[in-house]
Amino acid sequence: MAEFSEVDHRWMQEARRLAALGQGHVEPNPMVGCVLVKDGSQIGAGFHKKYGGPHAEVEALRDAAAKGANAEGATAYVTLEPCCHFGKTPPCADALIAAKVGRVIAATADPHAVVDGGGFAKLRDAGITVDVGLLEHELQELNAPFFKRIRSGLPWVIGKWAMSLDGKIATRTGHSQWISGESSRRWVHELRGRVDAVMVGIGTALADDPMLTARPAGSRCALRVVVDSDLRLPIESQLVQSSCEDPVLVCAGPKANAMRAAELDALGCKVWVSSYEDRQTRLNELLQMLAQQYAITNLLVEGGAALLGSLYDLGQIDQCEVFIAPKMIGGRQAPSPLAGLGIEQVSQSPCIELVANSMRDQDMHLSYRLHWTA
Repeated sequence: MAEFSEVDHRWMQEARRLAALGQGHVEPNPMVGCVLVKDGSQIGAGFHKKYGGPHAEVEALRDAAAKGANAEGATAYVTLEPCCHFGKTPPCADALIAAKVGRVIAATADPHAVVDGGGFAKLRDAGITVDVGLLEHELQELNAPFFKRIRSGLPWVIGKWAMSLDGKIATRTGHSQWISGESSRRWVHELRGRVDAVMVGIGTALADDPMLTARPAGSRCALRVVVDSDLRLPIESQLVQSSCEDPVLVCAGPKANAMRAAELDALGCKVWVSSYEDRQTRLNELLQMLAQQYAITNLLVEGGAALLGSLYDLGQIDQCEVFIAPKMIGGRQAPSPLAGLGIEQVSQSPCIELVANSMRDQDMHLSYRLHWTA
């Protein structure tokens, strides 16, 4: 295992900062940053700015060239293994070899089958020193959604809800607008603008008639997904009426009415029908389909309690964005965020890590990561 200096850590932290600038722009690709250092000074830097565009290493080499710097003998600090295949862009490993850099320090390997150590091997075969593992955990956490999709074939699931101080997401009559304040709702719109898909259950779609779009528009146009086993989504709903402008996917069970599916399709919705009777099996199949056919990396689930509870029972909630409002609702029949079966013993809860907290006007915003054990 290579030993890294404090200076190495500082340059990799800068590469990490650059990589994060690509959030919401590069998916389904990972966020990547690169810093070129020669004789103790930065001569070039770059990050992957948009899907299909030049990768971080190429951006850094171009930056160095624009400054009149020669990258020969430089050290490249890269947050992810340089690619070694032709995709939408040529291999970054080839670009580093052509530039005659002397050393590559990478945070972590790329688990994608077309890379997976091949980039490092190509660099070493060209005589370039390669060291791996600097800030590995931090950079894997930054790209946790990408790593999950590549390794498991499933999207990173973000559960979001707003609840009262006594843990209710609606009153006993189903009324929920608005528990959270304007500042919280504005942040959610920003989140919608950088995820790949936004999902709700049919109960939420019927109760709230949501649009599920980002307002104002963000860097991505999220696929809007409705889990609707019996195809009850009304023709006059905002989702159906806007489906020709922004994509809507309605996910049905095997007993859904075929004529209803054809009607929704004619109006612009995409209808996906599962062959499984069991709800949990069907939901897991849906997650796999979203990751594999639509390349969904970040999936935001906004409710309701039945859908969120089912995902929790599957062990498929990876992140929670929770807004606690200074309101009290009460009532035994008022829903809480998670329905489903739930756990039998408190000790069965996943390990939950608080990663951020803030106040948004009067609401408390808590961000969590859920760590599931096999």
